[in-house]
Amino acid sequence: MKNLQELDITGNNLRGSLPMCFYNLTSLKSLSLSSNQFLGNIYSLKNLTLLESLDLSSNQFSGNISALESLTSLRWLDISNNEFHIPSSLGPLFNLSRLKFIRGDNNNIHADDHEMLNSLAPRFQLSYISFSCCGSGGSFPYFFYHQSNLQGVTLSEIHFFKVDQFPFWLLENNTKLELLHLVNCSLLGPFQLPSRTHLALSNLDISNNAFGGNIPERIGAHLPLLKTLNMSQNYFSGRIPSSFGDMSSLQGLDLSNNHLSGGIPEHMATGCSLLDLMSLSEVRLDGNNFTGVIPNILANCSDLYLLDLSNNYLFGEIPSWIGNMSRLIALDVSRNLLFGRFPQWRGNALPLEQLAMADNQLEGSIPRAICNLNEGLIFLDLSMNNFSGTLPSCFKPVSLREVHLSRNMLQGPLPNAFRDSSSLVTLDLSYNHFKGNIPNWIGNLSELSYLLLKRNHFKGEIPIQLCNLDRLSLIDLSLNNLSGGIPYCLKVSAMNYVTEEYIWYYYSRYDIDTAKSIEVPIEYIVKSRSYHYRRRILQYMSGIDLSYNKVTGEINFETRNIMKLFTLNLSRNSLTGPIPQVFSNLKDLESLDLSYNNLTGNIPVEFAVLHFLQYFNVSYNNLSGKTPERIGQLGTFDESSYFGNPFLCGSLNCSLVATPITPKASAGDTEDHGFIDMDAFYASFFACYVMVLLCIAAIISPENFVVETCSKAIAIFDKKEFTRGIKLSIEKPWSNCVKTWI
Repeated sequence: MKNLQELDITGNNLRGSLPMCFYNLTSLKSLSLSSNQFLGNIYSLKNLTLLESLDLSSNQFSGNISALESLTSLRWLDISNNEFHIPSSLGPLFNLSRLKFIRGDNNNIHADDHEMLNSLAPRFQLSYISFSCCGSGGSFPYFFYHQSNLQGVTLSEIHFFKVDQFPFWLLENNTKLELLHLVNCSLLGPFQLPSRTHLALSNLDISNNAFGGNIPERIGAHLPLLKTLNMSQNYFSGRIPSSFGDMSSLQGLDLSNNHLSGGIPEHMATGCSLLDLMSLSEVRLDGNNFTGVIPNILANCSDLYLLDLSNNYLFGEIPSWIGNMSRLIALDVSRNLLFGRFPQWRGNALPLEQLAMADNQLEGSIPRAICNLNEGLIFLDLSMNNFSGTLPSCFKPVSLREVHLSRNMLQGPLPNAFRDSSSLVTLDLSYNHFKGNIPNWIGNLSELSYLLLKRNHFKGEIPIQLCNLDRLSLIDLSLNNLSGGIPYCLKVSAMNYVTEEYIWYYYSRYDIDTAKSIEVPIEYIVKSRSYHYRRRILQYMSGIDLSYNKVTGEINFETRNIMKLFTLNLSRNSLTGPIPQVFSNLKDLESLDLSYNNLTGNIPVEFAVLHFLQYFNVSYNNLSGKTPERIGQLGTFDESSYFGNPFLCGSLNCSLVATPITPKASAGDTEDHGFIDMDAFYASFFACYVMVLLCIAAIISPENFVVETCSKAIAIFDKKEFTRGIKLSIEKPWSNCVKTWI
């Protein structure tokens, strides 16, 4: 084994520390231990002085990297995806004069306290270095000032808090640099260009930093060969420089989420009309302050497959030439000031997979042109517009996964458009004028997780076919005219309780790139407040909202089907019977609203074990007995949670509260249960009180006294609250009382 020169044991699920036998493999030139479960330090490798290639990636190694100091023949090093503690100065590697490639992503990067004292230049000249995540590097690593042959640099997700400008000198010193990624590095200050034109850089990503000021006017002249440029999530302001037109090779441009303003310049797309040059294929300008219309010059960008202009102040109509973009896959113009009608796209089927036009001022009916999207459409968001009428009968997208049509004026029965959309995950038709019954075919949408039909005019019973849906996370049928009982077999669970295998299967099956897909938050009421939940939070949400309907019968869920329920709202219905004691088994429940029904019986004392319960409302029912002791989470709710229950009492005054009226006893049962009709009691008490006052007045006889006496009596009677919380009032004013007496 001493003469072994190459060893590759990648992906064998080997565990534990490295055996000391590696110490004797002194002839090794190539060693790969990648994708195992080795842990601990790497001291047993320090004797491999002839090693040229070392791959330790995707293990659980920890500790420092000082054992690598003696590997002076090393050219290629990959220590990524471990738990090493690596100084940002890379001091332990300074003597590796032959080192060209180093990859150390996903370790623990820390600032080197002695770096400022170390004025020595490293012996290596790197070609490629990648250290993405995680830690703090303090100042920009000093060894970079001594590098002149770099071709690729990635230092993302490492925070350099002492750097106040873009490291333009890195470009000046490395004329062969093709790739520079400095994502989320806490860099700030202006973006300064190199003094000379750089003819190698093709990929620049400085997103998610704190760069500010204007984008340099001559950026296109100094970086003419850029293919991808990402300056998103910074604080750049001003207009897009005209020199962007000089980047004739530009394919991907992301300036999103800055403070850029003005119109989208026509010259930005000059290269699109030059057929011998590479064209723009991805443009992201969302989240800025752009005004004006969508420039027609983009129609010449025949290779454009993604166009995101959302969250700006663009106005005018959506141009019809978009229908001629033969490669356009994703279009997002949401949250602008666009008006007019849905564009009339004619001709063959369009390749669009993601279409978002939400929150504009679009109006009119949705035309048959949308049927050209049947073949490939995956995501559709037309919400928060003024669309009216019905969906075209020809619109039957079979691959659709998300539909957002809420807050429009669409009407008629629920269309069959989505009947065959077996991949549908989100169906949001809330805040429209749909009517008729909820169709039974919804039960065939086996992937459906979010069903939102709130505030429409649906009637009839909740279809039992909903019980066929095993993936439901949120169902909101509130503010309709639904009747009948609640299907006992409804199954609702948060996505994160679905198996990891299913989540992996879902995203891989549908080839979902979560970083590039359009995301729409879902509106849902929790704890009596409306919230908007995005994908990252939605996976933890589960809820049922049937409030403001005409649902009847008792509450009768199969508990095992809702064990992971977070929120339940059945308020404003006509439900009867007791509150199910089994609700105390819903350990994750955060919000429970059963108010304004006809529920009877006691509040289960077992609710005290619902430790996550933050909102609880059973007001305005016919509940009786004693309110639960104020222990656990129940101790956080005040009297408003119990208002309007005439036979419900607190812990101290239960003896004064009447019990619910029971059927009359049989002839042979003469036992007095002590029930007092409080209405009759107060009425008779008032009558006696008034008579006494009037008799006194008759004896004394001053008219003023009579008036004052009647007035007081009426005021007292008017303020009296009966047990049911109903205030009585006198029909005749006190003056009539006086006149009657006189």
